Amino acid sequence: MAKLQKLDTARYEAELTRLQTELVEMQEWVKAVGARLVILFEGRDAAGKGGAIKRVTEFLNPRVARVVALPVPTERQRTQWYFQRYIEHLPAAGEIVLFDRSWYNRAGVERVMGYCSPEEYVRFLRQCPQFEQMLIDDGILLRKYWFSVSDKEQEKRFRSRLTDPMRRWKLSPTDLESITRWEEYSRAKDEMFVHTDLPGNRWNVVEAGDKKRARINMISHLLSTIPYEHVDRPPLTLPDRPRSNGYVRTERRLLNEVPDVTATLTRTTTYQDPEDDA
Repeated sequence: MAKLQKLDTARYEAELTRLQTELVEMQEWVKAVGARLVILFEGRDAAGKGGAIKRVTEFLNPRVARVVALPVPTERQRTQWYFQRYIEHLPAAGEIVLFDRSWYNRAGVERVMGYCSPEEYVRFLRQCPQFEQMLIDDGILLRKYWFSVSDKEQEKRFRSRLTDPMRRWKLSPTDLESITRWEEYSRAKDEMFVHTDLPGNRWNVVEAGDKKRARINMISHLLSTIPYEHVDRPPLTLPDRPRSNGYVRTERRLLNEVPDVTATLTRTTTYQDPEDDA
């Protein structure tokens, strides 16, 4: 298969704007009909999950759409049923929840790094399809996306982050160890798919070698799977501002104002994501 050229910025931004407009339409439908939408973002480290989530939520109402990125479980949570701490973050009617990594941690990093026992891993593979089917049976719209990236591209992005102060925080010792455990993660992913890529609840694989293409393809696919319709919103009219009844604003000299540093600016710099523009 011939390698696709990088998606040029102008085409990318135009299509992204169109898709984000549709995402707002979808959001209004979710609110109006009381739908519950759960979107899982999984994949290799540095595969572009965070960037895709950012573009999905950029213009959505944070009271409707929220991102869940859970930290390492506490000692108490480790004694709970594995899925328990995820359940409390599931959406109510009219809400969208995007999981930046999810319960599939157990089938990936926990399995490979030895953070769970073999018995816990086997139990997860048995219970996960049942758990997700319960969500679907209850009316939750569940969408699962796996961002796929090659070993060479992953290493390239890791090296970029090592020297990029804006993205250095994205690297952890566990991330770097994934380089030496590439095949182990590959086998874990394949086994996970055997048990959880099921009819009516498929994994949607996103080729993420080009982040811009990945975002466009992922958002386009998501929209195509949600049966949303345009929702008419009541027209809004700005009221006339009433005449003053004598209010006098507090003198500015009495306020602790933030200093105006803009007068000292000499030049403007714009951050460019080297992973997007390489």
